[in-house]
Amino acid sequence: MLFNLNPTPRKCLRLAVECFFHRPELDRVGRTSHGPFSSPPPPPPSFFLTQTRLKPKPIVASELAKMFRRAAASLASAAARNRRLFSTGLSAASTTDGAFVEAWTKIAPKIEPPKTPITFMDPRPPTPASIPSKLTVNFVLPYAAELSAKEVDMVIIPATSGQMGVLPGHVATIAELKPGVLSVHEGNNVNKYFVSSGFAFIHANSYADIIAVEAVPVDQIDSAAVQKGLADFSQKLNTATTDLEKAEAQIGIDVHSALNAAITG
Repeated sequence: MLFNLNPTPRKCLRLAVECFFHRPELDRVGRTSHGPFSSPPPPPPSFFLTQTRLKPKPIVASELAKMFRRAAASLASAAARNRRLFSTGLSAASTTDGAFVEAWTKIAPKIEPPKTPITFMDPRPPTPASIPSKLTVNFVLPYAAELSAKEVDMVIIPATSGQMGVLPGHVATIAELKPGVLSVHEGNNVNKYFVSSGFAFIHANSYADIIAVEAVPVDQIDSAAVQKGLADFSQKLNTATTDLEKAEAQIGIDVHSALNAAITG
């Protein structure tokens, strides 16, 4: 069997499989009017009378092995071309927007380019080849920064998928926060914050950015106010008549239940 074609890996695999069966349109590969890989014309009615079942067609094992090796090599080369760098290969982020500066210089070469937001941001540090001993945490609220570039041993995040412990070298992850306790471990000290909601961005360079809508240290929570709020929302849920009222009451119960668990736990 001779092939003078250069099919893609998928077509090559398809041809190798089809060679096991009697396919009239493949008897003369490369010489049919419709080609070996396009849809053949419908067979005449007599075909269905004579071809009651698929008949095995002899094939040389060496030819089949050659086709599979060819397809595997093509797939491997395609994967190599599309390979992405690992996180350890990332360099430090640039502090200037090179594309913007270049475009500005072409239009107004005698005027200094204006500052862009990236100019005022701290550059992303490079990802180290080895795992550092500390995790750098930024914990911010809309109105304040609780932790800024704080080096800690571990943080435990109340994610919607469950409690998530983050150590240095953690895989890059984005997690949505649910009402619960955020624990920051630094040596023998453990600082706990109750967070209402938000997001946590875990970077491959052992940096963690935690953004919460509201947060308060657990030791500053008023236990009596929590119990009163839980009772009030439970009463509202029992007397709710619309879906909106039921949803609002259920959210209040969930938050106050999490507050109560943070105090007692």
